[in-house]
Amino acid sequence: MSKPRQFVYEAFNLSSFGFNLCKQRNHKDPLISTKSKTVSGIGLCHGDMLYLVPVNGTQLWSTPSTSSASVISIEPGPMDTTGSTNRTSGLSRSLPNIVENDVDEQLWKLDGKIQRKRDEKLCRHGARGCCVHCSPLEPFDEIYLKEQNIKHLSFHSYLRKLTAGVDRGKFIQLDDISCRVKTGCKDHPPWPRGICSKCQPPSITLNRQTYRHVDNVMFENASLVERFLNYWRGTGLQRIGYLYGRYEVHSDVPLGVRAVIAAIYEPPQESTKDTIRLLPDEREALVEELGRMLNLWRVGWIFTDLIADDVKKGTVKHVRNIESHFLSAQECIMAGYFQNQYPNPCRFSPNGYFGSKFVTVCVTGDDKNQVHMEGYQVSNQCMALVRDGCLVPTKDAPELGYVIESTDKQYVPDVFYKLIKLRGSYRAFEDS
Repeated sequence: MSKPRQFVYEAFNLSSFGFNLCKQRNHKDPLISTKSKTVSGIGLCHGDMLYLVPVNGTQLWSTPSTSSASVISIEPGPMDTTGSTNRTSGLSRSLPNIVENDVDEQLWKLDGKIQRKRDEKLCRHGARGCCVHCSPLEPFDEIYLKEQNIKHLSFHSYLRKLTAGVDRGKFIQLDDISCRVKTGCKDHPPWPRGICSKCQPPSITLNRQTYRHVDNVMFENASLVERFLNYWRGTGLQRIGYLYGRYEVHSDVPLGVRAVIAAIYEPPQESTKDTIRLLPDEREALVEELGRMLNLWRVGWIFTDLIADDVKKGTVKHVRNIESHFLSAQECIMAGYFQNQYPNPCRFSPNGYFGSKFVTVCVTGDDKNQVHMEGYQVSNQCMALVRDGCLVPTKDAPELGYVIESTDKQYVPDVFYKLIKLRGSYRAFEDS
């Protein structure tokens, strides 16, 4: 057995040697098994990429059981980590059996202060001194964020702001929004025969969320998106894919988080020029297991909304803008569905989870008619409305969602919103 095949077999804990290692993605140039040559002797150099190809459909990994597959689909896969680290006092409150993501553990160890250099005009002290003009700023400083054109706080900056008081966050509790009637109230008959202020969910006023759980999305390799777009280029049909990667500290934003994408998995789907329908995926559990072995987690999803403008020039139409919409109601509902599937472990939440780090990437045309990617996350309010089945899309206006009315089977709280005037037209104020 050649050294590369033996190394791959041991590194990935394969159950069989029924595979080939190829130099080309199209399964060409397979490596010839030999014991007489070294890695360099068979034409491999440092940095070369190899592709593992099963022979005759050989099962290389033991197929996960049905029970484990169901757990993978509902548990917060990207956030599951093992091991524990010491946490600083004052910010160490956590619930048992709740393990935060590695990037959260790293950010808790940082003070988050924004360092400033000595101002030659205003500072009157020596090189080792410090005053109000050069002292470090808090990561949530509004003036600094505005100067740096940072529109939203990072989630950890938001937490530092909550814990900056005298009590050091002793009484902080981040509760998820609920749109459901609380059960077990004994003061009256159960809903729909009775309801009171203790079990009735409060009304919701849509507001822009001041923080975001992920501040940046980065693809490790441009070829990932190019291969994903090849389907649309060849057929003209839209496409959906799941993003696999990890979370890292994003230094451009105080205490920020970046989602780094290493792979795109395209599940079974039926596509047209306007719609996409996901099909049952028999390989989902196997893909999740393979990603876990590679330390890659499902961190988001990507979809195309491309309309060819000039085929010769390779331009596309610019359809998503302030005059139309950036995300349709159906896409916001889909994003909320995924974010509810992958909640964010948080030490300040009574149930152990708050918000989500799951990202949405839309591939569309920009104002220069070039293919462009935009990243989004829906707010916790939208997640709650989707989770509790209160929000549905409209048929004739893709940019508008509809909150269903209460019935005998489901109570729906009142949802209020504001209207603002933009360029001569009125639009609902919402956060996506």
